Amino acid sequence: MAGSSLLALIDDIATILDDVSVMTKVAAKKTAGVLGDDLALNAQQVTGVNADRELPVVWAVAKGSFINKLILVPAALLISALAPWAVTPLLMLGGAFLCFEGFEKLAHKFLHSQQEEAGKHAELEEALANPAVDMVAFERDKIKGAVRTDFILSAEIIAITLGAVAGAPFMQQVVVLAGIAIVMTIGVYGLVAGIVKLDDLGLYLSRRASSAAQAVGGLILRAAPYLMKGLSVVGTAAMFMVGGAILTHGIAPVHDLIGNAAQTAGAVAGMGALLQALTPTLLNALFGIAAGGVVLGAVSLFGALRSRLKQA
Repeated sequence: MAGSSLLALIDDIATILDDVSVMTKVAAKKTAGVLGDDLALNAQQVTGVNADRELPVVWAVAKGSFINKLILVPAALLISALAPWAVTPLLMLGGAFLCFEGFEKLAHKFLHSQQEEAGKHAELEEALANPAVDMVAFERDKIKGAVRTDFILSAEIIAITLGAVAGAPFMQQVVVLAGIAIVMTIGVYGLVAGIVKLDDLGLYLSRRASSAAQAVGGLILRAAPYLMKGLSVVGTAAMFMVGGAILTHGIAPVHDLIGNAAQTAGAVAGMGALLQALTPTLLNALFGIAAGGVVLGAVSLFGALRSRLKQA
């Protein structure tokens, strides 16, 4: 679960940074500076020199994540004390969200061509070139979106942790939940910061006098884009595997069916052990894909009905 959350957040923040890179290019064309933003995302603009905006974005989302944990940990402890029966439904909701998020990413990729994406990118750059557009507000909105994603993923992590320590004494629950919240936030956003700065590390090494450093730097620069794309693919797959496993675990007939299928696969000569280990993961992922499609369909239908009601 922690791994899928990390990958989902990396993918989400990478999307934000792509928009921020557009903003940085456009910023030099604007005459008015936007210095003094409380998110520390606009430390350049006036001179026309591109400032390093990646780490401030990650830091802004990390601060939001800490606030999320300050809300979620007490809420989880309250649920554990007053309504322990609610832990499983909360896990199910979190699993459904992961499947929905993964399916939405797949749907977006297959339903929109590269030309459409390029067109949207051009529209974004053109809109930001308009002096009336508040770049600070735009960045803040993007970061708020990432913090909302973090809230749901963090809630899932806290819910899983709570389920693991539900029978422990109250103080032990407090220590474990608080510890997981702190370690996960520092660990996740520390890794995110390191990954998004790989290109800068590669550029730094490629400018060193040492031929070995230049070779390593060039390798990092070539590999960094593929790494980000690979993490996005693996993260989407992890959403289905983890979300599907949470859902099937809470649906006894489906869980039993998957268990029986794994036992049957284990009887295959020569590859039984491997197939028995892989079958639950594959079936959970397939169930997660199906569940994600159902949730996305329901959300889309609700959105369409809501729009019609507003127009009526």
